[in-house]
Amino acid sequence: MLTTEQLDLLAAALDEVIPPNPSLGLAGAGSLGMAEHIAGVLARTPELVAVVSSGLDALSAAARQRGAAHFGALPADLRRQLVGEQGFLFLLMFIGYAGYYQHPLVLTALGLEARPPHPQGHSLPPNDASLLDPVRQRGRMYRET
Repeated sequence: MLTTEQLDLLAAALDEVIPPNPSLGLAGAGSLGMAEHIAGVLARTPELVAVVSSGLDALSAAARQRGAAHFGALPADLRRQLVGEQGFLFLLMFIGYAGYYQHPLVLTALGLEARPPHPQGHSLPPNDASLLDPVRQRGRMYRET
């Protein structure tokens, strides 16, 4: 589980991965709560916690080495550079983008309805059960015990 300090650092890092887009009225991923989303994913996949924790520790150490009290106190270009150097960047991008582009505020800002894609607006043809006839005609291909 991530500490409060790690969640704050993760939010700052996520704002570098998916920065705010004022022209669309979009907050950055960290400001939109994706750190909590990632923490939820980590709770379900504990084998990833060490990867994220060590990456966050490395960001924190890098900030201290540069004389900053915390990662968020660094200049934006340096924050972006440091996040880009971390091994957990791909993981942050994968989980972060998945959560970000499902968020209702993001969907609305992109001109989409904040709802699941089915069933509204996507009609499917009726099932054609005759497609299974060749399989049924083959008979059983297994042994019953």
